[in-house]
Amino acid sequence: MAKSLNLSPSPSTPTLSLSSSSKYSTLLKTPTPLSFPLSRHHSHSHSLTVRSSSSSATTTATPTSTTSSNQFRVDILSESLPYIQKFRGKTVVVKYGGAAMKQPELKASVVSDLVLLSCVGLRPVLVHGGGPEINHWLQLLNIEPLFHEGLRVTDAKTMEIVSMVLVGKVNKDLVSLINKAGATAVGLSGMDGRLLMAKPTPNSAKLGFVGEVARVDPTILQPLVNNGHIPVIASVAADELGQSYNINADTVAGEVAAALGAEKLILLTDVAGILENKDDPGSLVREIDIKGVKKLIEEKKVGGGMIPKVNCCVASLSQGVRTASIIDGRVQHSLLHEIMSEEGIGTMITG
Repeated sequence: MAKSLNLSPSPSTPTLSLSSSSKYSTLLKTPTPLSFPLSRHHSHSHSLTVRSSSSSATTTATPTSTTSSNQFRVDILSESLPYIQKFRGKTVVVKYGGAAMKQPELKASVVSDLVLLSCVGLRPVLVHGGGPEINHWLQLLNIEPLFHEGLRVTDAKTMEIVSMVLVGKVNKDLVSLINKAGATAVGLSGMDGRLLMAKPTPNSAKLGFVGEVARVDPTILQPLVNNGHIPVIASVAADELGQSYNINADTVAGEVAAALGAEKLILLTDVAGILENKDDPGSLVREIDIKGVKKLIEEKKVGGGMIPKVNCCVASLSQGVRTASIIDGRVQHSLLHEIMSEEGIGTMITG
């Protein structure tokens, strides 16, 4: 049965006109509404909410015939052309974690976005962590998860569980989901082909086998992305002596993006982006440069868990990545919001 496209205004926001480029969201035919903010520079939220329904329904401002529905869809696809042209052939590195990893509907959203981006000619690379899954298995084995300054304390036993969960379970689950959705994913860890070389953190006496990225060898990734495959990278690696280390996935994503000369780095998080006032969700900073970010840190407007994410973005930009974005992974299809619209959805940091 042909699906009808229902346009309905968001309960709290005015409706965007049908000529907006944000209409790209209707291509997804998802039962969950997709809302695109009007402008990265606007503080007031405007949105286009698009719903797909398998049953017939009467709505306002809705193409009622099959012909008009098809034309509407064609118009949307046509208006997505500039964004496809802008990013076609370019590498986009996505760090995946947080709520988007825990909730099945959000996981499906991320997977479908990656596959769609790959299908239209982008070269996505996925880097993932898996903190909640690691905690789950540690608790099953009666091992207490410990953290120090936001980083997991990783002794030898914990490191073994981290490797088993990230490389053996989370990574392969993601590869399977991407393959099932129609793309070709290849699962890797930092140890495969010496993709990543690790070194201990300066605070290793307290953190144990928590590492940093000493270097990245992109030669194993380049043929994969050139052939249209999606690399899926678990954030564990070994040092020169073969000792395994648990590495922050944000850091890995930033270093991989720099090594590949990526057009864009995207960090999926559990917040809307950088907030000028951390207690005011409406104070989202849409776009900022490195100098502005450093000023926010100095003024203590950016703190806590956001600091390592921001520093990761700054480090990748200083090594040649064009833009880095921190976006809300709790919003379905947030990757498409960020890439396939002029306004984006989170905070974009420029070099």
